[in-house]
Amino acid sequence: MKPPIPRLERDSLGEMELPDSVYYGIQTARAIANFPVSGRTQPAILIHAYVLVKKAAALVNMELGALDRARGEAIVRAADDVLAGGLADQFPVDVFQAGAGTSTNMNVNEVLANRALELLGRGRGDYAYLNPNDHVNMAQSSNDTFPTACHLAAMLSAQPLEAALGHLAAELRRKAGEFSTVRKTGRTHLMDALPVTLGNEFGAWAGAVERAGERVAQRRADLAEIPIGGTAVGAGQNAHPRFRELAVRKLSELSGLELAQCRDSFEGLQSRAQLTAFSGALKELALELIRMANDLRLLGSGPVAGLGEITLPAVQPGSSIMPGKVNPSLAECLDMVCFQVVGNDTAVALAAQAGQLELNVMTPVIIHNVLESEQLLAGFLPTFTDRCIAGIQADESRCHSYAALNPSLATLLAPRIGHLAAAELAKEALARRIPVARLAIEKGLITESDARALFGPDA
Repeated sequence: MKPPIPRLERDSLGEMELPDSVYYGIQTARAIANFPVSGRTQPAILIHAYVLVKKAAALVNMELGALDRARGEAIVRAADDVLAGGLADQFPVDVFQAGAGTSTNMNVNEVLANRALELLGRGRGDYAYLNPNDHVNMAQSSNDTFPTACHLAAMLSAQPLEAALGHLAAELRRKAGEFSTVRKTGRTHLMDALPVTLGNEFGAWAGAVERAGERVAQRRADLAEIPIGGTAVGAGQNAHPRFRELAVRKLSELSGLELAQCRDSFEGLQSRAQLTAFSGALKELALELIRMANDLRLLGSGPVAGLGEITLPAVQPGSSIMPGKVNPSLAECLDMVCFQVVGNDTAVALAAQAGQLELNVMTPVIIHNVLESEQLLAGFLPTFTDRCIAGIQADESRCHSYAALNPSLATLLAPRIGHLAAAELAKEALARRIPVARLAIEKGLITESDARALFGPDA
């Protein structure tokens, strides 16, 4: 069997041989050599979004008469092949790469160009006929297409995340109803406070998740403004005057998203504020989830020496040495996922402020961290909801026993006997390990009927 014949490609820096089996070209090969950083390539959703941009551009350029039908339709067919899942192994550029996403843009341009050439019955690398820069990248630059693709990818990735948040909030609401009559001791400063119900706590977590989800949705909507058509610096050089308007309209049709032109295309290239704000919303969500996970771990601690007011589902053995031990494994995993999201947002913030003059060249690391945060949360939250939240049980007897001996119930007597006297009553009840209500009756401060009216089930 004969070895494959390499093809020779040329760019502005010189020539390079490539295996004829690959669809990418010389600039992709240079990126592979220059950036062997993490071994992580661009996620499929970003490539998908970028190919949508290229398909829209080809359709618009044909409509405007700037691109002939033969080449344009071949580019569109090549794009459809990739959008259907083909050539997925032809996008090998590392997520850490040259600024502005030029390497990823050229990787996409080259793959689409060579697949289009193949569809036209021509050899890969026949760029004299159909060129990655002149035809696939027509009326475009990395500087406007990369952030456009980033916005699309982040918006598309938000859809499963928002669904996962809705599912989590609904399950927390269901649990809030299930536990609405489970009266327990509230805690402030980790010390006993006035009573609440377990349902109150679950309802508050549901509200926090819902509110955080609303912020994610709001920030996702801000990403609908895209800078396509700004080309190199925002002025739209080398693009037809109507290209920007038509490209936004076409991308809206292809993506199913309601997109809009940037209010200021120069800002659209300079600033990554919209992606930064979206990342911030993911961080805010992560902080709420961390708080909830840690509360669940506290309430489920034990089974003998902890709070033990709830029982988390046992999903795996908790120790390699202690038989029978079960840990809050899913809540711990949620914490770690959310710690990563917080760290990702820090990288996004540093990259956002590093933009200079007409362009922020740090966008590749921004979108890498944003998409990772979305994928981590969307990937794990359904499991956490179904395998942890849905199976939580209340230990009602434990909750009641704590509530009955809660010295903070003396607060309810303060309007009758004064704050200082109520404090003394709380201290004595705690020292004697008897309920405040019983002590107050014993001292003649209230009657039994008063106690039932004032303390309810805790009397």
